[in-house]
Amino acid sequence: MIEVWAEKYRPKSLKEVINQKHVIERLKAFVKDKNIPHCLFSGRAGVGKTASAIALSYDLFGEKWRQNVLEMNASDTRGINIIRNEVKDFARTKSIENTFKIIILDEADALTRDAQQALRRTMENFTKTARFILIANYSSKIIEPIQSRCSVFRFRSLSDEHVKEYINRIAKNEKLNITPDGIRAFTEISEGDLRKVSNLLQASSIANKKINADVVYDVASQAKPQDVSEMLNFALTGDFGHARKKLHDLVLIQGLAGEDIIREIHKQIYSLDVSEKEKIRLIDKTGEYDFRITEGGSSLIQLEALLTQFLLARNK
Repeated sequence: MIEVWAEKYRPKSLKEVINQKHVIERLKAFVKDKNIPHCLFSGRAGVGKTASAIALSYDLFGEKWRQNVLEMNASDTRGINIIRNEVKDFARTKSIENTFKIIILDEADALTRDAQQALRRTMENFTKTARFILIANYSSKIIEPIQSRCSVFRFRSLSDEHVKEYINRIAKNEKLNITPDGIRAFTEISEGDLRKVSNLLQASSIANKKINADVVYDVASQAKPQDVSEMLNFALTGDFGHARKKLHDLVLIQGLAGEDIIREIHKQIYSLDVSEKEKIRLIDKTGEYDFRITEGGSSLIQLEALLTQFLLARNK
């Protein structure tokens, strides 16, 4: 059975977590004291929130950690009944070997307000037998009474160097041949999301033994920066025919999604040889056409219309 690399390379202990030292050092202190408060882990996807919660549980309970941990994804069970039944039943039963159990609620910001109120009462009533680790992308969506009962840990986005460290760790273990431009492609596409990195690495390793930038962008179905740059340069120099032809190649032949092309266009606006005023205008227009596509407009028509805005920028 082929193991999913996102799980295979998930940290087994806090000492294996990449970066997040401002969080990990405090969690290690909890492990040393054999006691933790209720916790709220917040931050963008793929930066190690769930991995740190599980690693903390392993460091606290050892090999029998699964017997003492309830892990749930709140986005799958958003309602109040799951808090009143499954979570409450687990929280009220004492651990045989330890003083408390741990309940990990992933994507807790997806819980309804009624469910969060029920959770608040459960946290109050069963503190002696259970500790909660709530994981959320947006801590602002967690009601204040819950936040005030938790130690809040904010996970930072990972730098390119930390992403490269993770890539090299997997490449060494799996004996992968990754070119420098391939590593650069991984860091650009993942934007600091290590889960995305591991999944993309695994898919790329199956597609080709030598992993370069072309392989990575093909597997990810993402617009290659050089292709988008070439298209924008055609538009900025007044060659709308070639710009449109390049766009059709990206959409119709390569089969890329309009949202992915717009995302890459947005990244490249900042480095264009136009005035700052024009960059601001182009960013505004890019947002407008992105909204149109999201609302159901034709990707090809909207992207062609966006290209005309770059054509107009050359004369300003």
